[in-house]
Amino acid sequence: MTMMKSTEDRVRYEASGGIACVRLARPPVNALDLAMVHGVIAALGRAAADDGVRAVVIASAVAKRFCAGLDITALAGRSPDEIRTLVHELYVGLFDAQYQLGKPSIAAVNGATRGGGMTLAVSCDVILAGKSATFGYPEIDLGVLPAIHFVHVPRIIGRHRAFELLFTGRPIDAEQAATLGVVNSVVPDAELETEALKLAGAFAAKPEATMRAGRTAFMRQIDRDYRRRIAEAVEDFCQIVATESAQARLRAFAAKDRPE
Repeated sequence: MTMMKSTEDRVRYEASGGIACVRLARPPVNALDLAMVHGVIAALGRAAADDGVRAVVIASAVAKRFCAGLDITALAGRSPDEIRTLVHELYVGLFDAQYQLGKPSIAAVNGATRGGGMTLAVSCDVILAGKSATFGYPEIDLGVLPAIHFVHVPRIIGRHRAFELLFTGRPIDAEQAATLGVVNSVVPDAELETEALKLAGAFAAKPEATMRAGRTAFMRQIDRDYRRRIAEAVEDFCQIVATESAQARLRAFAAKDRPE
């Protein structure tokens, strides 16, 4: 087994038995800053380059939290260039890393998953959820746009249901997420990682050349103009997050206060 640790131990990488596990490890809620996003992208790149790795699982090392989304302190009071760099890496850099992975990826979602955490989960080929997992897009309540989710959520659950979730910001539980098609299946919390590894093992046991070629063809077919649309989502997000009203809400949230 090999292990890699990224900056400040935000992301842990382990590879064993043909399966790479990428673990989010930034307590208390795995909030995404630039170093953490880079850590995930680097881990995916390492898995892609390792011929011994046949499948990848992205999971959390933090109990009852998969990923709370973008770190608000990485948005509030930051320069437009800093924000653009972070959002571009999360939207476009992560997509490119998954596109070029060449092997199946599985998100094992435990506990709360919001905003940028949803971006991370849906970048994977399969999503498994523990029974206690919850999902949501709270960006609208912070005065910013869930721009990347405009691209993929309507494709997954349909226009009207997508609009309701994205513009109310209300969370949904694991069973609701499965009914909508956001996740593949729901399993008991204690069995989540076991089930994710079992599925990864099933993928890893398939003919390697066929799986690599098949996934590449699959990604090419579903891509269409997806990459262009997520690049546009970067612009949509950055334009609104730079406004004073959005920055006021972000600062208030960071300070655990309510905006005027």
